[in-house]
Amino acid sequence: MKIIVTGGAGFIGSHLSKKLLQQGHEVYIIDCLHPYYDVKRKNIHLATIKTYGSFYFSNVNLVDPVKTAAEFARIQPDAVIHLAALPGVAYSIEKPLEYVDYDIKATINVLESAGKTGVSKIVFASSSSVYGNQEGPFTEKMATGNVISPYAAAKFSAESFCHAYQDLYGYQINILRFFTVYGPWGRPDMAIGKFIKKLLNEEEITVFGEGRSRDFTYIDDIISGIYLALTTKAQNEIYNIGYGKPVTMNLLLEELSRHFPNVQISKEPARAGDVMKTWADISKAKHLLGYEPKMEFTEGLAETIRWAKEHEAFL
Repeated sequence: MKIIVTGGAGFIGSHLSKKLLQQGHEVYIIDCLHPYYDVKRKNIHLATIKTYGSFYFSNVNLVDPVKTAAEFARIQPDAVIHLAALPGVAYSIEKPLEYVDYDIKATINVLESAGKTGVSKIVFASSSSVYGNQEGPFTEKMATGNVISPYAAAKFSAESFCHAYQDLYGYQINILRFFTVYGPWGRPDMAIGKFIKKLLNEEEITVFGEGRSRDFTYIDDIISGIYLALTTKAQNEIYNIGYGKPVTMNLLLEELSRHFPNVQISKEPARAGDVMKTWADISKAKHLLGYEPKMEFTEGLAETIRWAKEHEAFL
């Protein structure tokens, strides 16, 4: 298939692009290289993808409807995997209007351009943040729009536009709600990446709030879920793609202390916009997609630390 991967220079996008090339697909990456985190790192991602095969790259800002439409018309893709978005809860509180642009407007432009160029399938990357503060496990029906951050509001709104444009154009669209993704080349603003970098530098790490847990999901399992959604003939559906088991902050700290015995921890009050717990009910994805996460958390964390020690210069 001829596949557009928006946000392909990012963490998830770069891993996905490698997978698609390995499977023999024609890959077109569209990414504006937004400086939310270091653009040099994204260029390293692109260079790494090249070692897996040839692909096409366009530095296009999807917020621009004219440029987005022109790029889709030029490529004429069979499928689109829309990962491009501005991430981060804390930053969304500081700059909420940027999330309207990059997470909502850009999604509308992608959906409309896909429809006008005859795309048959779209996979849209959403987030577990759309569940807000609830008790898990979260089933797909539990997202009601009662969210607690502008980032989550933007993702839930973008999902609504996915439904609207699917009805307008008739393509198949699967919405995937990712639960806290980690692994090699993980986003440097995420907790695991930040903790490992500080520990390698023998610096104190800061934990915000008490009693928190996350459904940490290894990058390879996320990529598996995306690929299954892309290749499985199914109806328009929403799927949780996660580990299926919550990991407490205390367990994460215990595991980190096994690798870094001299860990020092400071505690701060909880930050606005951060949910208490995430926990994915993945039974729907298992049943309809055949999704089955394979990486246990302790093993995945150890693999991430091994990678970080070998790539300290890129952290």
